[in-house]
Amino acid sequence: MLIRFAVQNWMSFRDLATLSLLASRERQHGQRVARVPRHRLGVLPIAAIYGGNASGKSNLFKALAFAKQFIVQGTQVDQVIAVYPFRLDSQTQQAASEFVFELLIGEKIYEYRFAVSYQQVVMERLTLMRATTEHVIFERHKQDVTAVHVPDSEASFWKFIKQAMRPNQLLLTTAIQLQHAPFLPIYHWFRDTLLLISPDTRFGDSEQFFDKQHRHFDQMNQILRLLDTGIHELAGQAVPLQLIPLPDEIKSKLWSDIPEGATARIIDPGSSERIIVTRRNGELTAQKVVAMHERVDGGYEAFSMSQESDGTNRIIDLLPAILEATDHHTPHVVVIDEVDRSLHTLITQHVVQHFLASCTPQTRSQLLLTLHDVLLMDQHTLRRDEMWLTERQGDGASTLIALSEYAGLRDDTDIRKSYLQGRFGGVPKV
Repeated sequence: MLIRFAVQNWMSFRDLATLSLLASRERQHGQRVARVPRHRLGVLPIAAIYGGNASGKSNLFKALAFAKQFIVQGTQVDQVIAVYPFRLDSQTQQAASEFVFELLIGEKIYEYRFAVSYQQVVMERLTLMRATTEHVIFERHKQDVTAVHVPDSEASFWKFIKQAMRPNQLLLTTAIQLQHAPFLPIYHWFRDTLLLISPDTRFGDSEQFFDKQHRHFDQMNQILRLLDTGIHELAGQAVPLQLIPLPDEIKSKLWSDIPEGATARIIDPGSSERIIVTRRNGELTAQKVVAMHERVDGGYEAFSMSQESDGTNRIIDLLPAILEATDHHTPHVVVIDEVDRSLHTLITQHVVQHFLASCTPQTRSQLLLTLHDVLLMDQHTLRRDEMWLTERQGDGASTLIALSEYAGLRDDTDIRKSYLQGRFGGVPKV
């Protein structure tokens, strides 16, 4: 779970902005708050971030996306680090951007923080947070590394990594490349647990849900019917892979990169259709994703995805991630930027309520959203500490604040009305 994320000197966030998912003393909807008895904590399952256009919501999402890519993929030799410091202040343009994560992994809590400039990692630290104390595992300042309480079995590793670590790459990433097992849980959290969906991208593994053998196939199609999309079922139509007009280098990459039993998605450049490519028994097969609609005679007609509305395509893109979040056997932290784009407000509400209905004190999945849809800004749906506001100040810097920090709000306060009246800020100054 994500307990806390903080960022400073990134895009419009000049000053430190902190998104905390620690539950406050508020009692509303307490039955769905995740309980961590070992640390005596309650962690919220959801955060909804509101704000006017250009207020900083998407910049917060981009900060998470940068951190994930930088940790998981690393950098090439001599590659410039793709940071975006606050540009409206001469003092911050050349300063480092800082990122802080507090993570619940299993029953352990880690704080992982790093600060980077275009040229180098300026600071990096990994800390194990205990109930009453903090144990720093390692701390790095530029190329100077200090490892604390190193066991004899790891002494050679720490000696070697100080030589292998590049200025433009994180120690954590380098350690994983050297197969240092103790850091795998943190690395896997960023690679596998943290799922990011921007307005123009799809959930990376969504096409696997179109396979009738997938555990969520029936549930996804049931929800599509409930949401009044007109779709009875998603299906695949076989298409000859050699007839898809792809460059030779893409075809070669498909042959070399797709392992046995795995699935990849490509977009037909001629029709913009979704094509699923799967390797089975050593051979690659391709299927075009189609939506089956019921005819008046009781039969079914296949529609290409390009014939479906933008809203229906958006639903299909988002549902797999929501279903992954509600599948609590494998916890995920799903972050969706502009979740309400192209969606009717009632559908957005239904998707959120579907997730919240699955949450219990034992749940370890979370859903983080940026949105404009104020229908969800209701205390019957969300707690005050689950609603956040971004606002751009007069100097161009963004701020982030939870509604629970405003004094005088009661359980019966009409949050939506107060927000639209500008009481909390976070609305466009038209």
